[in-house]
Amino acid sequence: MAKKALIATGVVIALGAVGWAVFRPDVALRVAAGVAAHHVCSMSFVGNQDPRQTYDELVTPMIGDTAARLLTPRVTRSPAGVEVSGPFRSLARAEFIPGYGCRLVLPGNRPLPADATSHAMAAADGFAPADAVVAAPPAIAAAIDRVFDDAPGKPPKRVKAVVVVKDGRVIAERYAPGFGVHTPLISFSVAKSFTNAFLGIVARKGGLRADQPVGAPEWKAPGDTRAAITVEDLMRMRSGLAIEEAESAFSPVARMEFLHADMAGFAAAQPAKEPPGSSFEYTSGNTVLLDRLLGEKVGGGPAGLRAFARRELFDPLGMGEVTMEFDGQGTFVGSTYVYASARDYARFGMLYLRDGIAPDGTRLLPEGWVGWSRTSTLGAPYGAGFWTNDGPSDLARRRVAGGFPKDGFFASGTMGQRIYVVPSEHLVVVRFGYSAPPDYGIVDDVGLIEAAIAATR
Repeated sequence: MAKKALIATGVVIALGAVGWAVFRPDVALRVAAGVAAHHVCSMSFVGNQDPRQTYDELVTPMIGDTAARLLTPRVTRSPAGVEVSGPFRSLARAEFIPGYGCRLVLPGNRPLPADATSHAMAAADGFAPADAVVAAPPAIAAAIDRVFDDAPGKPPKRVKAVVVVKDGRVIAERYAPGFGVHTPLISFSVAKSFTNAFLGIVARKGGLRADQPVGAPEWKAPGDTRAAITVEDLMRMRSGLAIEEAESAFSPVARMEFLHADMAGFAAAQPAKEPPGSSFEYTSGNTVLLDRLLGEKVGGGPAGLRAFARRELFDPLGMGEVTMEFDGQGTFVGSTYVYASARDYARFGMLYLRDGIAPDGTRLLPEGWVGWSRTSTLGAPYGAGFWTNDGPSDLARRRVAGGFPKDGFFASGTMGQRIYVVPSEHLVVVRFGYSAPPDYGIVDDVGLIEAAIAATR
C-alpha cells in the first residue's frame, strides 16, 4: 500500500507560531485566547472532557507553545463558561448556553434563548447494542491499532474515536480513555457537510437552487461583481472572495471566527479578488455565507433552524443529541461547529452512502444531490461540501493508490475529524482525533479503509 504523501485535507483554522507574533501581537494573542476560550468551553460543557487535557491536546497545537504559555484558561460554573487571561488582563470569554453550545462573548452579540431540551434517542438500526462497544475482527483491529498508535519520531495522533460500518451495521469501533459511544465530538469542518445536507433538504423542498445568486445585501450596489456569486460557487469554494484561510492569526478566517460577532457579515464585506468560478480556494468564509442564507430560508432564528435540523435530518437518521453552535448574530456556524457522537456521525455518513435516503426509505436529499456533491471542482480534490477521490488531482490519485476506492469521498475537519464514505463497498468509516501535521493521520485512515474492504468482501 502507498504510505507517503497522502496529505490530509482538513485546513488548520487558526494560529500556529507563524501568526501570533507578527506585526500585531495584541491581535494575535486575542485570537489565540478566543481559540482557547471557545474550544475549552465547548469540550468541557458539550463534550464533558477535562479542560486541561483539551487545552494541552487540542488548543496548544493550534495556537503554538509560546502563545499557550502566555494564556491561562479558567472554567467557571456560574455563569457557565471559560475565561482566558493573558499576562496582564482577561483576553477572551466564551459562554455556555444550554442547547446552543458555546460562543465567544463579543460586542454585538444577540441573546440566545436557553434550551435544555434533550433529544437523545435509541435508534432502531444495526448500530445496537446502544451502549456496548463493538469489538473489531482481528484484521480490522490491527488496522485500528495503527490509526490510534503513535509511531516513534512521528507527530502525535491523539485519536479519540473510530467507528466502522459495513452494510448498515457497526462491525468495529474503538474509543480513547474518557471517550465513548455517547461522547459528543467537535467536528470542525465536518460541519460543512452538514451545511450541504441542510441546503439539500431546502432544495428538495423547492426553497433554493444551486445555480441561484446568493443575493447578499452587501453586494447590491450597481456594478458589484460579487452579485454574480451563486450558491454553488460558495459550496464549491470558487467564490473569488478575498477571505483566505491560513495557519495565521491574521488570516481573514481566523479574525472572522474569533474576533467578530457577525461572521457572515464579515465574510460578505470582503472584496472580490477574481470573478466567481475562476479558481478553487477553500475557506470557511464561503460556508458561513451559505449558513446565513440557510437561516433566512428556514426562518425562526436559531430555534427555528434547530427545530428544522431535528425534524428534517437528525430524527429521520436516528441521530441522538446533536449540538449546533451559532454566532453572535444568530447564524449557524456550519463551517466549523457541530457536535455529535461518533456513531451519529456514522449515521450521517450513511445518508450519503444511501444516495440521500433515510433508513425508512424517505428521500431527504434531492435525487442526484450526492453525486453532484462529490464531483470534483476545477480539478481540485473537493466537490460541494465534501472532499473527493473523483477527478484528476494528485491527492485523489494518491488516496486511490493507497486503497481508498475512486468512488470514495469524505467530510473532513482540521486535526483529523473525518467521515469516509465508500458507496461501492457499502462502507462508512468515522475517525475523530486531534492529530498533528503534516498528514493529520490520513495515511493510517486509508490503511483502515483498505483493511476493512479486504476483510468484508
